[in-house]
Amino acid sequence: MAEKKVMLTQEGYNKLVDKLNYLKSVRRIEVANRLKAAIALGDLSENSEYVDAKNEQAFLEGEIVDLEKQIRNSDIIHEEKSDAISLGSKVHIQFPNGDEDTYMIVGSTEADPDEKRISDESPLGAALIGQKAGAAVQVHAPAGVLQYKIIEIIKE
Repeated sequence: MAEKKVMLTQEGYNKLVDKLNYLKSVRRIEVANRLKAAIALGDLSENSEYVDAKNEQAFLEGEIVDLEKQIRNSDIIHEEKSDAISLGSKVHIQFPNGDEDTYMIVGSTEADPDEKRISDESPLGAALIGQKAGAAVQVHAPAGVLQYKIIEIIKE
């Protein structure tokens, strides 16, 4: 079965690679040292330090495998030279209450509303994909149908 592609900006891809390198080169050594220290305490059957270190090691290795899979299956988003919104587009929008803000449309792996990055799979992101500046989009949300206006697609 084919694995799902992970859509990433170049910046997001670089962050994953940096995190993977950190986990492999720094955290693995820290956990291995913690494990050695716990083993040195003796009796492993009643050694909570050893159990904790083994659990941390298992979690770390799982995280490394997950990051390697994401990197292996990643596609880098390149903003299309189009007037329509696509993955990688920065969009200045007006909210239903009149407030305005700018967001980047990214894959779900990189989505972080606090960093102004919304997923193309979110209700707002999905509604914006394919639209052009000046368009009004309706988003079905738990609070009902909300209307947003696309002020500008920011080209960099």
